Amino acid sequence: MHRHTVFISYPSSDEHWAREFAESLKSHGLSVWFDKFIVQPGESLRDALEKGLRDSDVIVTLISPESVTRPSLLFEVGAALGMGKSIVAIVPEEFDVSQLPQSLRLRRTLTKHSPQATAEELVSETADFGHLG
Repeated sequence: MHRHTVFISYPSSDEHWAREFAESLKSHGLSVWFDKFIVQPGESLRDALEKGLRDSDVIVTLISPESVTRPSLLFEVGAALGMGKSIVAIVPEEFDVSQLPQSLRLRRTLTKHSPQATAEELVSETADFGHLG
């Protein structure tokens, strides 16, 4: 059986939350691409990111007001779209979604709650993962 892989993109300010989110997704039986789990010291981050994007089924990007225009977000979203991947943006509760790049604004987002609650919501509401929830 195919284990779905979720690629997690996050701003450095959200590393702790993202790590807990990744662990929670793993506890639901998903394979998770999280840089701190995957990329080895001295390994090319760019090469690892590109491979992670290619090998993942769903790209999850954590959004913060400071990170919404970061070049790496735009690269990852563009690459995911080009590869036909599903993309899920997780936004803070009070975030104005009109600030999102158009390609994310036109998709349903999830609201950032606790890492465990948000992971549960992703697993239960994403059709590809429905059988796992």
